[in-house]
Amino acid sequence: MSPEILTIGMFGSLILAIMLGVSLSYAMGAIAVVFSYLMSGPNGFYSVVSSTFGNMWSILLSAIPLFIFIGVALGRSRIANDLYNAFYLWSGRMNGGLLVGTAGFAAVLSAMTGNCSASTITTGLVGMPAMKKHGYDDKFVLGTIGAAGTLGILIPPSITLIIIAMMTGQSVGKLFFGGLIAGLFILAAFIIYIILRAYYRPDLAPAAEVSAPLRDKLMAFKSVCLPLLIIVSVLVSIFMGIATPTEAAAVGVAAVVFSVWIRGELSWRFIRDVSYDTASVTGMITWIIFGAGAFVSVYASGGGVSFMLELLRGSDLGPWTLIILMQLTALILGMFLDPIGIILLTLPIFFPIVVELGFDPIWFCVVFQLNLCIGYISPPFGYNLFYLKSLSRETPIGTIYRAVTPFLAIMLLTGATLLAFPSILISMIAYMD
Repeated sequence: MSPEILTIGMFGSLILAIMLGVSLSYAMGAIAVVFSYLMSGPNGFYSVVSSTFGNMWSILLSAIPLFIFIGVALGRSRIANDLYNAFYLWSGRMNGGLLVGTAGFAAVLSAMTGNCSASTITTGLVGMPAMKKHGYDDKFVLGTIGAAGTLGILIPPSITLIIIAMMTGQSVGKLFFGGLIAGLFILAAFIIYIILRAYYRPDLAPAAEVSAPLRDKLMAFKSVCLPLLIIVSVLVSIFMGIATPTEAAAVGVAAVVFSVWIRGELSWRFIRDVSYDTASVTGMITWIIFGAGAFVSVYASGGGVSFMLELLRGSDLGPWTLIILMQLTALILGMFLDPIGIILLTLPIFFPIVVELGFDPIWFCVVFQLNLCIGYISPPFGYNLFYLKSLSRETPIGTIYRAVTPFLAIMLLTGATLLAFPSILISMIAYMD
C-alpha cells in the first residue's frame, strides 16, 4: 500500500468514525488494527502490540493518575470553596472584583488540578451563585469562567504537557515553566480586560455595597495556606530539580491527603470515591494514548510519517509559514478533538521539522499547547463551551458563544504575540538553567 493511499485511508476513516460518534480512542485503535492487517496480514499486529507495550512502560505516564488524584480530591473536599471565599472577600469592593477573583481562583485551581474540566466546573459551581447574587451579567460571568478554566491544560501540572514531553523527549520542568509563563500572560490579559470593561460598564459587574471586615479578610488567608502548600510542593520541587514529575506528583498527593486530613474531611469513603474517579479518568486517558500510539505506529511503519515529512520538507513554504500552519492545525483540531489525541497524532510529524528548521523546541511546544487551550473555547465544539452549558442549562448555546468571544480574541492575540516574539518565552525559560 502506497503512503498516499495509506494517508487517505487512515485519516479518512478516522474522520468518518468521529462523525459517526465513535470514541476517539477506539476509532484510532480499530483503524490501526484494520490497516496493519491490510498491509502485512497477521504479522502486522506486532506494531500495534509493540506500540501499546512501549507506552505502558513510559515512566512519565505514572505521573498522570497522581495528578488526576489531586484534582479529584480537591473537587470532593471543601478546600476549593474556602479558597474562593478568600478571593471573594479581598476583591468584592471594586467593579468586576468578583470576576477578577474568579479568574485568579481558576488559575490557582488549574495549578492544583492540571485539567480544564475540574477547573471550569468547580469554578462555576463555587463562583456563579455569589456573582448572580450581586447582579453580575450572566454572559460576562460565563465568558470569564470558560476562558479562565481553559488554563487548566496550560498552567502546570498539566497532563497534556507531560504527554508532549513523552512524545518529544523535552524536559518536563521546562515545559511546565513555559506553560506557567504563558498562562500568567493570558491571566493578566483577562484581568486587565475585566477591570476595563467593568470600569466603563459598572452595571455588568457592580462592586459589593459593603466591604468585608479586615478581620474576616485576614482570617481568610488561612484557607489559602493549604492550596499554596499543594502548589509549592509540586511545582517548586520540579522547577528546582529536587524531584522528577512523578515524584513531585506523589508529593502532591501526600500534600492533598494531609490537607484534607487537617480539615477533618478524610475518611475511608472519601479515599474510596476519589480512587474510583481517578481510575475512571486515568483509564479514559490511557486508552486514548494506546489508541493514538497504535495509529501512529501503523502509519509510520507504512511510510506515512516519512511521506508527510518529505511533503513538508519539499514544499516551497518558508520556515515561519510552516510553523504558523502547524500552530493553526493545532488550533483547528482543538475545536473538535481531545488534546491528547491531537498531540499523539501530529507531533511525530511536526516536531522533527521544527528541530530541523532550528526553532526552539520548548517555545514551539508551549505555543502549540496554548493553541490547544484556545481550541477549548472555540465554537462550535470547544469542550469548555459544553461545560458552561452544563453549568447554565437555561442559557442558549449561541449566547455562550458570544460570551466567550472577547476572551477568545484575547487568547488569540496573546498567542500571536508569543508566536511572533519567541524571545519572550525563551529568555524566561533560560533562567531555569
